[in-house]
Amino acid sequence: MGTIRIGTSGFSMPDWRGGVIYPKGLPQREELVYYQNELGFDTLEVNSTYYALISEKSAMAMEKKTGKNFEFVVKGYRGFTHDPFDDRLRDKKPSIDHALEDIDKFKFSIRPFMEAGKLGAVLLQYPVFFYPSKESMEYMRQSREKLKDIPVIIEFRNSDWAKPETFEFLKSADLGYCAVDEPQLPRLMPFINEVTSDIGYLRLHGRNKNWFNAPVSERYDYLYSEEELNSFIPKMKSMAEKSKRMYILFNNCHTGSAVRNAQRTKQLLLL
Repeated sequence: MGTIRIGTSGFSMPDWRGGVIYPKGLPQREELVYYQNELGFDTLEVNSTYYALISEKSAMAMEKKTGKNFEFVVKGYRGFTHDPFDDRLRDKKPSIDHALEDIDKFKFSIRPFMEAGKLGAVLLQYPVFFYPSKESMEYMRQSREKLKDIPVIIEFRNSDWAKPETFEFLKSADLGYCAVDEPQLPRLMPFINEVTSDIGYLRLHGRNKNWFNAPVSERYDYLYSEEELNSFIPKMKSMAEKSKRMYILFNNCHTGSAVRNAQRTKQLLLL
């Protein structure tokens, strides 16, 4: 069975402060240290990089606050995972060539994690309007080539990708698959217990059925029950048995639910 690492998708949340997760008065600069030392996590999924490229200085500061055994998974910038496929942007939609150039900038920005040996993987999450096609697969191959020597995990939001051909493609392209738990609504991906590389990856978003209508800040407002977490333990172990490393990241971050669920999952897995 591969090594299992558990963490949350982000750590610096306003609604975690004031005694909800972080103690009252804890300086924001000390939150990552608290996340590792007091909350007990050895892995963080960095989500802020989806909204803007992180500066090398910021990445270095984050790396310096963590111990030797800590790992970061960094989410890809929307400029090369979402925007090139979003027709709503119209004339502002970046070209594929421009998007691929952004991958080079992204890779440069996360060098501090790489050089410290703390970069677990890069997560590329593609939107619900990213459909299966030869062009889509070629784009993922090109993205993978840009990120060579870094483990790359692919997350789909469109259920059209939920078919055997997808997993065959990911294996052939040396791309990991991000299994997801999210509301079972039309178009969204179902949970599929699949591993396509050395890395197993499970991302739990919660099951808020108001997914498409709620503000993004409330989309992930969901606390998994004890029964729901227990139902995942065999599935998590099965994925870990198929991989050398297994990441379990909770993205239901609203009011600290991700922390509570992640800590309880560690207990259930006897980690």
